[in-house]
Amino acid sequence: MARQGAKRAKAGQGRHTATVPVDEAGGGPDAAPAALSWREERNAAARARLEKSLPAVFPAPVLRHALARPLVPPTPRLAVESYWRHHILRADRLARALAARSGQPEGWSWRLGPGGSIGAGSGKGPPGAREDSGWESLSGQGASGKGLPLSFRMPPAPFREGPHGLGKGHCCVCGQPVYRFGWHRDLWGTGTPNRNAAWHAACVAAWKFWIAPADHVKALKRRQGHRCAQSGKRLLRTAEVDHRVPLYRIWREERGRPWPELLGYWGVPNLQVVNRAVHADKCAAEAGERASVRRAGGAQGEPFGPAAPDLSGDPLSGPGEG
Repeated sequence: MARQGAKRAKAGQGRHTATVPVDEAGGGPDAAPAALSWREERNAAARARLEKSLPAVFPAPVLRHALARPLVPPTPRLAVESYWRHHILRADRLARALAARSGQPEGWSWRLGPGGSIGAGSGKGPPGAREDSGWESLSGQGASGKGLPLSFRMPPAPFREGPHGLGKGHCCVCGQPVYRFGWHRDLWGTGTPNRNAAWHAACVAAWKFWIAPADHVKALKRRQGHRCAQSGKRLLRTAEVDHRVPLYRIWREERGRPWPELLGYWGVPNLQVVNRAVHADKCAAEAGERASVRRAGGAQGEPFGPAAPDLSGDPLSGPGEG
């Protein structure tokens, strides 16, 4: 027994001497100062590069935001993109306001691309648009149907369509001129848009928000005071983002509205965060409603029954309705 105990003790000593100290492995107290030192060096270089490339006029809120980031963006354009990415609800409001300033192009109506239906297709869109974002490639913009979304779940964007596209220098989401660094106002007094740009940084952030609002559930929770929009109870960790008015009803009943108003159905006015149980009940009720419409015999070619009449060409429609 004594001999076995001595062997165990000797083996234990061997294991102890072979163990790498925690600090040397990078997980101890020395690891944090090393990472902090790396960040300080990186931010110092990024700050110097940013200050060197800054123009005489630059949005002050963007600069304050950039210098306060844990990792400072090294260029003005990256600073602008970071600002809107971290102020997503503000980007949504701005993009819809810019769209209202542009107005609906004459002769435009909300349509789907060839083969467009409930599902989303693949295609190209603004930066960050997902593979299933519903955009068709814009190669050959003059061809009929090019630039049309393949699903009614995608926000309508007339300036992405060939007949209404404004080309470089104008945002393909809202239609307004694009200036330096993807900014939406001419702070530099040049009077000419940036001919190398095709979208505002704010509109890109808003587009990502519209097509994937669940990615921004934290911001929407804060906006609601962490209370369920339906039950009023505290939002749980599993809470989900929901469209108050489902998008299939927008396509079926509201698509005759002016384009700037339609965008509100993808933005904050039509979004809510609800607890999962409430969301499940709402989805079940909507599924039953769609099934009843199908049983009643929806119009041919309409995903969920006949759509609302298009009033864009109706001479009797009031101001703002056409």
